[in-house]
Amino acid sequence: MEFGIPRTLYAEEHEIFRETVAQFLVHEVLPEYDKWEQEGRTPRDIWLRAGNVGLLSTSIAETYGGSGGNFLYDAIVIEELGRYGVAAPAWDMHAYIIAPILSAFCSDKQKKEWLPKMAAGEVIAAIGLTEPGGGSDLKEISTSAKPDSDSFIINGAKTFITNGHIADYILLAAKTEPELGAKGVTLFWLDLSLPGVSRGRNLNKIGNKAQDTAELFFDDVRVPATSIVGGINNGWKVLIHGLAQERLVVAVRSIVIAEAAVDQTIAYTKGRKAFSQTVFDFQNTQFKLAEMTAKIEAGRPFIDRCIEHHAQSGLSPVLAAKAKLWATELADRVLDECLQLHGGYGYMWEFPIARAWADARVHRIYAGTNEVMKYIIARDL
Repeated sequence: MEFGIPRTLYAEEHEIFRETVAQFLVHEVLPEYDKWEQEGRTPRDIWLRAGNVGLLSTSIAETYGGSGGNFLYDAIVIEELGRYGVAAPAWDMHAYIIAPILSAFCSDKQKKEWLPKMAAGEVIAAIGLTEPGGGSDLKEISTSAKPDSDSFIINGAKTFITNGHIADYILLAAKTEPELGAKGVTLFWLDLSLPGVSRGRNLNKIGNKAQDTAELFFDDVRVPATSIVGGINNGWKVLIHGLAQERLVVAVRSIVIAEAAVDQTIAYTKGRKAFSQTVFDFQNTQFKLAEMTAKIEAGRPFIDRCIEHHAQSGLSPVLAAKAKLWATELADRVLDECLQLHGGYGYMWEFPIARAWADARVHRIYAGTNEVMKYIIARDL
């Protein structure tokens, strides 16, 4: 689909990098993707190969093994993942959400120890906020971290953990001072090979099937105080900083998925015949596609401006909430309409629209539900 307004935020070097990403996905990821979905996880080898070509280090400083770029390069990888319908490997969580948090809040020593291995794909990361009983409300989490000499003893459980089975480390939220509520939360960079860590079942999701999602349990896990990220009782501040980027990541992926769905549906309806004409020839089809195209084109400059602004100076939590709310709601409506225009074939898994429809539904839940986004926006009115 050609845009009426040309995109202006990317320069020639960005588009050269985009071609590298696209070729990597076509040749290294797509041929194996069905197998990964059946197995419910991605192999370590693909992480190492992605690290080798620079997909996991786009905005990590060169000092710490990265490429030294900014969010524009992150966004290019996210866009191509969405364009090709690749929901896993969960590089966005690893490289564009967790790595920036570590870059912003870790000491130089911590960054030198942790970030180069993440950039190379040698270490796979997860983030642990959500709990079985209380969701991801930080003031309600019950996972505890109690000081013991120069260490902390962690007990509790987390659920819905992306990369939960294949991850080596997790950025874990735990209560260090429960009486302070959300202000008593501390983040730990926890080695998942430590004694007392156990991994539950690989959760059976509606979509994102190549992306493992696990329950994790912590039973008297001893972690050194040197694994604290951002300071004691400072977890809320760190996560608020990271949530703006996480929500923008979801928004960027969502609008590209919507664009790709419309492209696929235009091609499909022009080739599919019903009642002696193509499905595209029906006025209803043309009107539906026209409406979706107009909405996407009207919103694309807004998301592009958010990308640009975030790369330059950082997006505010309210604007990030608006971007995430708008883009995910749009994508949800577009994917449903596009699947409908595919008819029965739209419900078949081998058709890209079926996978996109199932994979994208969680975006209205990821990074805070859209109801939470409305609350954040409303508080600022």
